[in-house]
Parts: sequence; C-alpha cells; structure tokens
Amino acid sequence: MIPDAFIQELLHRVDVVDLIDAYVPLKKAGANFAACCPFHSEKSPSFTVSPSKQFYHCFGCGAHGTAIGFLMEYAGIGFVDAVKELAARAGLAVPDEQANLAPHAPRVPVLTEIMARTAKFYYQRLRCSEKAVAYLKDRGLSGEIARRFGIGYAPEGSQSLANVFSDYVSQDLQLAGLVIKSDSGRLYDRFRDRIMFPIINQKGETIAFGGRVIGPGEPKYLNSPETPLFEKGREVFGLPQARTAIRQSDTVIVVEGYMDVVALAQHGIGNVVATLGTATTATHVQKLLRQAERLVFCFDGDVAGRKAAWRALENCLDVLPEQKTAGFVFLPEKDDPDSFVRRQGRDAFLRMIADATPLSDFLLRELVRNCDLTAAEGRAKLIADARPLLGRLQSISLRLQMIKRLAQVTGFSQGEVEKLCKLRPLVGPAPARAPRPAPLSIPRRLLPLLLQKPQLASSLPLELLPVDSLEGQALRRLSEAIVAADDRAVAYPALLEKLRGDECERILRAAAAELMQQPFAEDEIDAEFDGAVRQLRESESKRVLERLQEKAQRVGVGGLSNEEKQQYLSAISARGGADRAV
Repeated sequence: MIPDAFIQELLHRVDVVDLIDAYVPLKKAGANFAACCPFHSEKSPSFTVSPSKQFYHCFGCGAHGTAIGFLMEYAGIGFVDAVKELAARAGLAVPDEQANLAPHAPRVPVLTEIMARTAKFYYQRLRCSEKAVAYLKDRGLSGEIARRFGIGYAPEGSQSLANVFSDYVSQDLQLAGLVIKSDSGRLYDRFRDRIMFPIINQKGETIAFGGRVIGPGEPKYLNSPETPLFEKGREVFGLPQARTAIRQSDTVIVVEGYMDVVALAQHGIGNVVATLGTATTATHVQKLLRQAERLVFCFDGDVAGRKAAWRALENCLDVLPEQKTAGFVFLPEKDDPDSFVRRQGRDAFLRMIADATPLSDFLLRELVRNCDLTAAEGRAKLIADARPLLGRLQSISLRLQMIKRLAQVTGFSQGEVEKLCKLRPLVGPAPARAPRPAPLSIPRRLLPLLLQKPQLASSLPLELLPVDSLEGQALRRLSEAIVAADDRAVAYPALLEKLRGDECERILRAAAAELMQQPFAEDEIDAEFDGAVRQLRESESKRVLERLQEKAQRVGVGGLSNEEKQQYLSAISARGGADRAV
C-alpha cells in the first residue's frame, strides 16, 4: 500500500478547490465554493467545495470526497492512478508501494507548527526594534495594519531563532526554509534584519515569509524557498485579509509587492493581493477568479512592468472563463501604488482601476505594436502571432470577438480568420450518482464533532459504543484511526482516505456533509461533545438496568451475582434513582 503518511502529505499539498475548479468552474458562495454538480444533471448549484475542510459534497446526489476521490470519480481512474496524478501535480514522488517513508520524509504538521511559532516570534520582535517600527511609520503604516497582516521583524543576529527552538540543528527548520546550512556546516537564519510579511494559506496557516530589507542591501526582498508547505506558483500574499473587500467590490487587484498591498490597505483599498516574487501563473489566476468576477493587474509602466503584464495575460488565456473579466492598469513613471494614492488620492486610484484596459484591448494593442499594418506582410504576421494565443482562450465568446476585431484590423474576412483560429471542443459532464440518506443517533451526533475536533477521540469511551449499530462501528473506526495517527489533529480528508472502502465510509461522508452545511462554533464543541457522551452513558446505564431487571424478574434479586448487583445499583444511581429495584 501507499503509506498513510504520504497520503496525508499529498492531501495537504493539493488544494481541492484548485483541483476541482480546473474541471468544473467554481463560484464563491459564503465560506465555500459552489457549482452545478458534475456527477448529475441539475440547474441550481448544489455541489459545494470547502477550502477549509478540503472536501466536496453534493447535496443533490450525495457525491462526496477528497481531491483523490474527485479525480477517481471524474476521470474514472483507480486510487493508485489518482494518487500518482495528484503527486505529479504537487511535485511529489510516490513511494514504492512496498516501502515505508524514509525517516527524514517531510512532516507537514510539524512544519506548520514551526512556521506558526516563527511568525509569532517575528511579530513580537517588531515592537522591540525602533528602526523597524520607524520604517513602517515612515511608510505611513499604522499599528492596526501591522496587526492585520501579522507584520514582524527578523532580528540582526545570525541565529535568532535559537531563542525559539531549542533544537536549532533540527532538519525541520532547514526543511521549512528558516535555517540555512553553509558548505562548511555552519547554521544561520535565512531572514536577518528584515521586515517580515507572513504568507497565509486558505486554512489560515503561515506557510512562508517574505522579508524586506530596511536600509540599503540586496536582495531588496527575500522570500522563503519552496518547501513541503509552500509553492510560489500557487500562493498569493494578502488574500485572507482581502477576502471581505473582494467580496464587496467583486474585484481583485494584483500588485507587485508586499508593501504595495499593505500600503493600499492603509489607504482603505483592501481588495489587493500580490504574487510572491514570481510571475503570475495560471494557478494564481484561477485562485483569484474564484474570489471575484473581475481581476485587475496593476503594474509599473516601465518595460519590466509591461513584461510582467504580458506574462499575466498569457496565463489568463487558458483559464479565463465566460463572464469573468481581466484588465490591466499601468502606473505613471516613478510611481508605485502608495505614491500614486498619496499624490493623486484614493478616488483617482479607484477610477483608474475601474477604467482598466480590458484583456482583449491589451492583447490586440501589444500584438499590433510589433506589426506594420500598412503592409500585407505585417497583417499576415499579426494573424500568425495571434493564432496560438486565440487558440488558448478559454472564453468562447471572447475568442469570437477577438476574431471579429482581427478581421477588421487586417482586412481579412471573419471566415478567413476563423479558419486560421479553430476553437477547441468543450469537455462534457460525468455520469450521475444516486442520493444517500444520513441516519441520526448519539454516535451519529458524535461523528461530526470528532471530524471538526479530532483531539476529542482520546476522551471518547469506546466501551460504551453500541456494537450492533453501523453508526457506533463508524464512530469506533474513526476514533481508532485518529488515535493511531501520529498527529492527533489529522484532517478529515486524510481520515477519509485511510478508511476508504470501509463499511462505515458512507456514514462518515454524511457526517462530514452535515458539518459543511452547519459547522459547530468553536466554543460549543466541547459542550456538545460532553452532552452527547453523557447521553451515551445514560443509554448504556438504561440498557444494563433493563437487562438486569429482566433477569431479576426471572430468577429474583437473590439470583443476581454480586457483580450484577453492583452493576444494578450503579445503573440505578446513574439514572438518578428514577428506576427502583424489583
């Protein structure tokens, strides 16, 4: 078998929202994403994907599962093939099915905890550095904005993190990208004397950092390397903080740097994110277009800014769906977003965003820039340059409009341009699935509680679970799987894959679907759990009492053994004396 530890790491690396959106365009719906189900015909979306819980569920047909399960169902492939395909996407090598993971294999939960402790340390150290505080104040940032983004400071010392981690030589610190080992074997902190910007994923976890030098020095920005937690091509800075403003404006603004994001937030422009020291990727575009209908790239107007914009445009072509739009804004020379807003004002910046150049205009303008339209050769070159780009456009209507505009510009007929730029056929939906009901009982009530807070498994009295009910068996299997895991906070997707094919899998899916629809408030979970366990104990006491009462009626109280008499008295006591001896 493929080791459970590898499955858990894979599910942590693969975002189920990104995966499903590549096959079925998703739209933001509160805390989750929704679409018409790909597994049965429907007109109103009932297919829901949870970014925080990392699974999907259709309330219409009952389809449910993890990233692995979706790929198996949608592509019609087996478990091993689905794991291999997802591993290839995530850049992971699937271990030999007969081998165990090496002792030094990435331990994702451990790295997550390390990053959280480091973010807290940097944040606390900011207050102790006068020059770091002075730098942020000079940039016009308030303490509230610094708290909102978790901005911190990495001290000057070469081994400052030794104050946080007693085991500074741990390989995990190097694996997390926080500590570097020189050729001579010396260990030192990657980030020193820098303003620190934590990069947060959709689950609210710190997965990387960006550090800006305070004074002169190179590089100006230093980013975390790629780690088991972090891929530059998938993540953006500022998305968790921007979500509310994005939802209100239905627009995402992409800028070039961390300071651009926080500076605009200081000016009351909150729907802004930045890529992480790399060009905008198709994955970035997909991630952001799930948040809003409109995407605007705001870059410097110099050569580098225009090159960055063109790369962003190219990566929009493959993933820009119908009814979503992308636009481009170029700042005046020597301006960045902060200086522009300071000089021109917030309203002027927002007007510029509202009037952004549409993708189609920018595309045509850049293509025409390199062609002499007064010559037949130039017009032919324009068609030749446009052909591969139009062939990549996901939006059919936008492609048709571009073909029409090319015909007008070049003098070719629209039919001639269409012949050169053929449209790709769309992929059809997958087969339907049948609905599945969800039963309810005390064990059934306990299932979603354990799924939301796996640590409760160690407090569950397994001996009280009914052995003759499938719900009780499911709760027992789930609890045992949690306790057996190295990480007691193991996520539901990993648990579901561990129990794939088990007879209790259907009940676990139903409980998880209920949790998606109505999660427990964090301050209510323990009380709900204690109440359900108390009822479980009362139910067991009632069963014991009824059994002993039945026996006492047959053989008399004197016919009970001493142990049974003690059980009898305990059961009566547990029921508050409501039942009396026969």
